Parts: sequence; structure tokens; C-alpha cells
Amino acid sequence: MSTLYERIGGEGAVHAAVELFYSKVLADERIRHFFADTDMNRQKRHQEKFLTMAFGGPASYPGRSMQAAHETLVDEMGLNDEHFDAVMENLGETLTELGVPAELIGEAAAIAESTRNDVLGHVVPS
Repeated sequence: MSTLYERIGGEGAVHAAVELFYSKVLADERIRHFFADTDMNRQKRHQEKFLTMAFGGPASYPGRSMQAAHETLVDEMGLNDEHFDAVMENLGETLTELGVPAELIGEAAAIAESTRNDVLGHVVPS
């Protein structure tokens, strides 16, 4: 079975999705302030590598853990579940706008949702 990365169209599709996604995020009053001091070209490259890896593509992701990468946003800027939901909404709208089939959007959403606890620093009882 091919990976989600391959089924959504590979490198070109991930690049297009990241570009459109961040245009939506930066226009979203709920979350754009989190990116006010961010080098967006660097952020986009980083996100492309992460999504490629998360969707089963060939790139490695040398970045910090999700918790380490978002810790300051949680502690100092109040990043919470409502903000995460806004990101998820923008991701879904992006993939829909790009014509990704619903079942693949569901797979992508499940992968993104699986990072919620790490991003927000939630401790999951064992």
C-alpha cells in the first residue's frame, strides 16, 4: 500500500498545501499572533519536512520534539486546545481547497490530531 504522502501527490502537493495552509493561518485572527515573530520561509520549509515525514514520505525530520517546539507558545502565549482546533480547521480547509479526497483528509487529520497532547504539553495518564 502506498503512503499517504504518495497518495496526496508527494512533494509538490505537500509544498502547495503548506503554502496555502500558512496563508490561511496568517489570516486567521485566532492564531496568527503566534507567528508574529516567525521567519515564515524557515517555518514553511520546516513544516514541509515534518509533513513529509508524518505522511510517510522520504524526508527526515531533524527538528525538536513537538512539545519542545511549542513549549514557549504554551507557557508564554497561552497556546491551547482552541488554537489547536483552529489549526486543524485551517488544515482541513486547505486540503479540501486543493481537491484532496475526503478519506485522505481524514487520514491527514488523524495524524495531525495525534500530535495534540505533545504540542500542548498535556500529560496522558498511562
